[in-house]
Amino acid sequence: MVKCKVVFADKQLKSAFDKLKNSHTEDENLLKWLNRAFDDICENAFCGIQIPKKQIPKEYLKKYGIDNLWKYDLPKAWRLMYSVARDEIVVISIVLEWLPHKEYERRFKY
Repeated sequence: MVKCKVVFADKQLKSAFDKLKNSHTEDENLLKWLNRAFDDICENAFCGIQIPKKQIPKEYLKKYGIDNLWKYDLPKAWRLMYSVARDEIVVISIVLEWLPHKEYERRFKY
């Protein structure tokens, strides 16, 4: 069986996730949705919707040096963006960001 690992693309994103753990507002729901997404992604790293290479935002290519991008739809029109890498027998899912639908549309110029 292939092992799975979900990691954050940078320290700021990890910090934002950690802040959600201490929240007692609507962020509690976002934390639950993200944790469920991480479980699903660990079960099947390709469970999201693959973004065509030509539509990957230049910002992601420049900042993260990725060659693939996946979108996981969260409730209330939030989106989780991640990339998949492989390190020997471990599939690594790299969380790039999560964002509400309006920001997602802006980022992808829809």
